[in-house]
Amino acid sequence: MSLIRVKDLSITFSHPTQGDFQAVKNVSFSLSEGETLAIVGESGSGKSVSALSLLGLLPQSATITGERFYKDNALHTFQENDFQKIRGKEIAMVFQEPMTALNPLHTIEKQIAEPIQTHEMLTTKQVRTRVIELLNMVGFPEAKDRLRAFPHQLSGGQRQRVMIAMALACQPKVLIADEPTTALDVTIQAGIIRLLRQLQHDLKMGLILITHDLGMVKKFSDGKETKMGVMQEGSLVELNSIDHIFNTPKHAYTKKLIDSEPQGHPKEIPGDAKDILKAQHLKITFGRKKSFWRPFDSETHAVKDVSFQIKEGETIGIVGESGSGKSTLGYALLRLLNTSYTGKIVYQGQDLMTLPVKHMRSLRKDLQIIFQDPFSSLNPRFTCAQSIGEGLKIHESVLSKQDIEDRVLKSLKEVGLDASFMHRYPHELSGGQRQRIAIARALILRPRLIVLDEPTSALDRSIQGEVIELLRVIQAKYKLSYLFISHDLKVVRAMSHRIMVMRNGKIIEMDTAEEVFSRPKDPYTQELLRAAI
Repeated sequence: MSLIRVKDLSITFSHPTQGDFQAVKNVSFSLSEGETLAIVGESGSGKSVSALSLLGLLPQSATITGERFYKDNALHTFQENDFQKIRGKEIAMVFQEPMTALNPLHTIEKQIAEPIQTHEMLTTKQVRTRVIELLNMVGFPEAKDRLRAFPHQLSGGQRQRVMIAMALACQPKVLIADEPTTALDVTIQAGIIRLLRQLQHDLKMGLILITHDLGMVKKFSDGKETKMGVMQEGSLVELNSIDHIFNTPKHAYTKKLIDSEPQGHPKEIPGDAKDILKAQHLKITFGRKKSFWRPFDSETHAVKDVSFQIKEGETIGIVGESGSGKSTLGYALLRLLNTSYTGKIVYQGQDLMTLPVKHMRSLRKDLQIIFQDPFSSLNPRFTCAQSIGEGLKIHESVLSKQDIEDRVLKSLKEVGLDASFMHRYPHELSGGQRQRIAIARALILRPRLIVLDEPTSALDRSIQGEVIELLRVIQAKYKLSYLFISHDLKVVRAMSHRIMVMRNGKIIEMDTAEEVFSRPKDPYTQELLRAAI
């Protein structure tokens, strides 16, 4: 039975100053019960916009033409009340950026329970039981004990799993998964893929999988039953079975995507390169406050006795499962966490742990960070030019307005964007475009050390390669040091001189990139590498 039918879908956005922009052009596809349609393409190609139109989630500035059907329901005739009846129950969606999709003021229990309470008649006890079952189903650790946690208290991967649990709460007939494994490590990715495939089989659920990760698409393939559509600049340039497209691609852009893999290695650093930053016996602890339900204080040890050093011009890649302490360690090194620290963080001879806040501000130019979620880290009221240039106004106040504009334009070009992006706002960009703005904002200050937290997770493979090469060129030119946090082992290998493997807050293995990939010593490292194949 056909669940979704789309015919000649076109979507145009109106802008008060820049005119109209056609994001989707005459796209047609269908989806049957139990079938998977993987939609791939570069950032900004129209993948997510096409999917959002099926749920009536596009802004008023969008003009939609063409036909959209769910079973016998003409979605193109629906009003908001009609869409509310099917959202979550019949058609559900896992959004690309969980931090912005989740309500920061509500616990994860309340948010997962909301669609259940909206569409099903269950008691409070039954709802809680169902929420715990869903969290366990998607591999969320200590589900029963974390029900009262808020989104900001979770890692990126944990937030993504909460989003998947919410989408599956009412066992929908159609699931739209927009980059569902972007923030997850490779072992959890494999588990989520198995979970979605099993749910498809059990519920006869249709799945629209939106992704830039061709490796994940391959893992989803079950032969001719799984289709793949390739989008470029708003058009569906190729649509066929996954096996057919991978074996005999017809369109030039499809061939380019398939051939795009992170390659090469970073430039070797001199043997006499100086240490730029050292962590010595670093421990980071988060406390939980007393409450009526929790009469005693409890602590979470996020980082446990970590010591390492990073040299000038060196890249250290950090890999490990979601919640292993990777991002926490990166934030801690830059003194961005308001929590309990012990140990030392030494930057060019200064112990950052002992510096007052006002003295740390003067070092922010040298110590930059690119966050995992670009949408929540960009000011929604700032244009791209304002976001990128803000640091220059603070740290290089002698620059004229024209100097700042020239530097901003140069940074945009460095990350593959043109001058038209200067006056756009974050909500007008795709996830990958927002990530490139975040990279430009960090690079414009020419820092000494950059912590990159999943900097390429929202980028398609072709753009990933360009960003990797860009980061290498800038590193060699300015002797930058990178702490590169990622779950994508291919990207980590292409970027890193040394690799640190973390688990449960500890470093379990650290060696050169070649040694870790060729001769991994720890069983967990071996498991990570097997899952990435």
